[in-house]
Amino acid sequence: MFDNLSDRLNSVFKKLKGQGKLSEKNVEEGIKEVRMALLEADVHYKVVKALLASIRERALGQEVMESLTPGQQVVKIVHEELRRLMGDRHEDLRLGSALPAVIMLVGLQGSGKTTTAGKLAVYLRGMGKRPFLVPADVQRPAAVEQLTKIAKEISVPVYATLPGSDPVAVCRAGRQEAASQGAEVVILDTAGRLHVDEGLMAELRRIKDDLHPADILLVADAMTGQDAVNMAQAFDQALDIGGVVLSKMDGDARGGAALSIRHITGKPVKFVGTGEKPNALEPFHPDRMAGRILGMGDVLTLIEKAQGAVDVQKAAELEKKLRKSEFTLEDFRDQMAQVRKMGPIEDILSMIPGLKGKMKGLKVEDRDFVRIEAIINSMTAKERRQPGIINGSRRKRIAVGSGTSVPEVNRLLKDYDQAMKLMKKFSKGGLRNMGRMMGM
Repeated sequence: MFDNLSDRLNSVFKKLKGQGKLSEKNVEEGIKEVRMALLEADVHYKVVKALLASIRERALGQEVMESLTPGQQVVKIVHEELRRLMGDRHEDLRLGSALPAVIMLVGLQGSGKTTTAGKLAVYLRGMGKRPFLVPADVQRPAAVEQLTKIAKEISVPVYATLPGSDPVAVCRAGRQEAASQGAEVVILDTAGRLHVDEGLMAELRRIKDDLHPADILLVADAMTGQDAVNMAQAFDQALDIGGVVLSKMDGDARGGAALSIRHITGKPVKFVGTGEKPNALEPFHPDRMAGRILGMGDVLTLIEKAQGAVDVQKAAELEKKLRKSEFTLEDFRDQMAQVRKMGPIEDILSMIPGLKGKMKGLKVEDRDFVRIEAIINSMTAKERRQPGIINGSRRKRIAVGSGTSVPEVNRLLKDYDQAMKLMKKFSKGGLRNMGRMMGM
């Protein structure tokens, strides 16, 4: 997401940073290129106009023109203006004080509303809440089946909706069932249509008036660009939504919707969907997103992902093994599995400051990790713990068993051996010796 916009903006900033002193002329040239980059990213034209006006006013001011590093000052200004455009800070769900709180999901068909309901349930459970799902799209029987299946996969209770029921009655009965089971948050997956129509809005207003939801979230497909902004306006006018969830941000979305919705509707983007897995829902932080757009990384989100994926007890055990140089191929496989829980490797790497620009052309495939895992799983327990015993015949057997080649098995064993040699340098006083060499 935002890859093209990031590349274009960084190209502009490199030119500006190369200027010893900025003039009005090269600032205007830079702003012109920023304008083209934003329009190509499908940012709403009104948003582009307002954003560039703010950037121009500040970039031509004394804080930049008299600075020793004018190019860097411009980057700082663009970062601050992008952040302000998207809302300055993350706005979380409104849950209120009444239990169970009701969260109402609305949106068009195909926007990812039903899968988002499941992801939101996983997110809430991670916050220590007890969620309950209610399939309220009685127009499309497949939607009820889909959410019921998702609920089973993520082990979250779900209301047994009967096809053809009145949607308001379904939501009311679902909330009663949730309360009887001690649930704290009820998530309503309401009906959608192929386009906005009065029949849909009337049904949604009936549900809102009867259930009085603590929050109403519009699920919008980020890949539809400005159409998502227009749809947000229509739903907000009819229902007074509390915020937006942008789904499919991991696809070919150009980012225009994320940059435009807050300015046009006044309502925040609260979450973004970043994949198909149940945990692929991220809180939307404008400041962090601005940093990612400008290639500055996103360390805080990376830390949060790590905290959610890493087993603390296993990490402590791993530290002891590293100190004793007892890190086996089994440990490597387990650690690799924990890293993969954090999401696509490319996304993780892009959150590391300064790395995005160096990743051009680098393609890190998840299937590479699948192949490594297959090789390790094809070894015997003794081979995984004592790789030194793996001779030529064993390598052939492992390659056949994992569906790979002997050179691939050799490469893994060589990489492991080099890693172990490096670890030994830092064990048994290695860190102290290194500290003395550095004068610490």
